[in-house]
Amino acid sequence: MVPRITRVASPAILLFVALLALFAALAYGGGADPLLIADAGPVTRYGLPIAKLFVNVGAAGAVGALVLSCFALDSAKPEFPRALDVAAASAAVWTVAAGFTGFFTFLSVLNQTITFDDRFGDALAYFLTQTELGQAWLATTLVAAGVTVLCFAVRNVTMLAFVAVFAAVGLLPMTLQGHRGGTADHDSASSALFLHVLFAGVWLGGLLTLAIIRSTLEAGRIGMVFRRYSSLALVCFVVVAASGYLSAEIRVGTFENLLTPYGILVLVKTASLLALGLFGAAHRQFVIGRMQRPGARESRWFWWVVAAELGFMGIASGVAAALARTPTPQPEVAVSELQNPTPAELLTGRPLPPPVSFENYATLWNFDIIWILVCAFAIFFYVAGVIRLRKRGDSWPWYRTALWIAGMLVLFYVTNGGVNVYERYLFSAHMLAHMTLGMMIPVLLVPGAPITLALRTIAKRTDGSRGPREWLMIAVHSRVFTVLANPLVAAGLFAVSLWVFYYTPLFSWATTNHIGHEWMIVHFLLTGYLFVQSLIGIDPSPARPAYPIRLIILLATMAFHAFFGLALMSGTGLLLSDWYGAMGWDTGVTAIADQQAGGGIAWSVGEIPTVALAILVAIMWSRSDARESKRYDRKADRDGDAELEEYNAMLAKRAKQR
Repeated sequence: MVPRITRVASPAILLFVALLALFAALAYGGGADPLLIADAGPVTRYGLPIAKLFVNVGAAGAVGALVLSCFALDSAKPEFPRALDVAAASAAVWTVAAGFTGFFTFLSVLNQTITFDDRFGDALAYFLTQTELGQAWLATTLVAAGVTVLCFAVRNVTMLAFVAVFAAVGLLPMTLQGHRGGTADHDSASSALFLHVLFAGVWLGGLLTLAIIRSTLEAGRIGMVFRRYSSLALVCFVVVAASGYLSAEIRVGTFENLLTPYGILVLVKTASLLALGLFGAAHRQFVIGRMQRPGARESRWFWWVVAAELGFMGIASGVAAALARTPTPQPEVAVSELQNPTPAELLTGRPLPPPVSFENYATLWNFDIIWILVCAFAIFFYVAGVIRLRKRGDSWPWYRTALWIAGMLVLFYVTNGGVNVYERYLFSAHMLAHMTLGMMIPVLLVPGAPITLALRTIAKRTDGSRGPREWLMIAVHSRVFTVLANPLVAAGLFAVSLWVFYYTPLFSWATTNHIGHEWMIVHFLLTGYLFVQSLIGIDPSPARPAYPIRLIILLATMAFHAFFGLALMSGTGLLLSDWYGAMGWDTGVTAIADQQAGGGIAWSVGEIPTVALAILVAIMWSRSDARESKRYDRKADRDGDAELEEYNAMLAKRAKQR
């Protein structure tokens, strides 16, 4: 009886518990208390956090259902369209709730009273189109509406993966608003909040989708799908925990502040997430094992787990919505509120770092949670794959593992260490990061052959769904990869993008905007990886040019690259003069001299990986010739060198004809 009641009520459990937690947290933290000045009224004070709660739940349902559809469900079975219905309905809730949130935000920020005249409409239009906060909620509403339509219209699994990415990008505008820390912590807080919302959404939305599509899953299949969801949930738990810790550190600051209302609510949310993670880790393995036993009553175990986890998620979701309206104990100081801000603070929100020195490059840190997690997961899954391969009795060269780990550690340093401290203030540090990301790190990562390792260790799906192995195979054999992996295209992207990046507004966007900075890192890594892969790659590739052609491409590209460095060294026009030229350094080194030093880095540091690549190509060429000679010798031993005898006979016949 209980499992049947739970099955009917399980989706409602989430909202019921979330609303209870929201009202309790608002009452305790004061998030809905009347303001002494310019109070917008109780409807707005309570309507805004309630609408934000539905935004979070709707976005989670859409993203979670799309991710589950792409990675765990069979598109030929009834479970798939039902999951897409969940995604569409959730996206519709997301759309309506985002519209209400933007409207209530307008009433709250501008202290407006609802009227039906032109003045009210003009004020609302101005807020939505001319202010950063209004534009964010307008963009969120439009993206959510687009996701709703696409979930109804698209049924191709590959295209749905792009819809899932589009939905994830739709979380960006709203995560860039709200509690983001002070000026110095703005970028870190924004990254942490985006990761927190995205992976919590996959976690929550995936479970909600499983609860709704349960009746469409065939007997014996629920355990398999639940296990796949469990793997996703484990990754989500790690990311949510890490990003949540960083967000709490920025907004709470000290242990004493944990005793403030905001700090107590953070502890409640943390406790619910930890309980949820521990509950999932301990019980999913037990429950999944029970569910997959012959003759087991799957429904009973499934609904107990779903009900308990949705309850914990409801607590976390309600408290999270209340936290967005609760004052933080750590003050969030805008640049406009600083007394006598320095030029660097006006531009970047941070004061200038100490003068450049080798010691500072080695000891100063500016952590980026996104790349910390990328490097950690990349090393973990690579080592796990090697261990699985070894347990199976297969070999994997140790140097590939060493090179992969070394490349990831260098990536970790460049995105979190001293280079990341200085690159927003000095062009030379930026160029050092560029050269390392685009040339040095790919030379370490490509010989690690991660795709080959993944294809050898990840199990093949046989039930019609697509797992990591299937998605890798689709990507490797796609037309896009065929074009990008072509050596001429890869070399062109690598070389031409230098000039396009630095002599277009892209450079300004990547330097002054946090999203642009993250895009820049991805761009440099991908173009460098594709170029190096086309030269010395071990992973599957649609085009393998002859080794002489590879050397010609390498030398031509590097000549182009060196010319770029020399142009910067000899140039007298300052790139981003209103940025690098206005930082206020008093070290005696001018901005143009620093830019010329960056050109020297582009020319000199870039040559080291070039030499390494040339040596590697030559070694691979030599080994290829040796393998070809051995193959020919073995063939000659088998057939008595019939090919040579036939060639000599042909020459003798022609000699007689003369």
